[in-house]
Amino acid sequence: MQLSVELTLTPLKDDFELPIKAFIRQLRATGFTIIETPLSTQIYGEYDRLMDSLTQEIKAIFKHEDAVVLHMKLYKGNRSDYVPSF
Repeated sequence: MQLSVELTLTPLKDDFELPIKAFIRQLRATGFTIIETPLSTQIYGEYDRLMDSLTQEIKAIFKHEDAVVLHMKLYKGNRSDYVPSF
């Protein structure tokens, strides 16, 4: 089963950019299809592999950062080729 995930990482500190960039670099290294926007990172792939990988990456950033919020949206199916029709 294919999965689309939207992630928004919010470190709760003044120097928030470095942890976000590090998290995105780790996601890029997973080999999944990734689309980055100014407000979120979208990642697409096979459900089991993607969720296993995300679990590891989320755990790593949570261990490294003292205070961080991660918003995650899941959509069943691969929406990486979505094109607005309006």
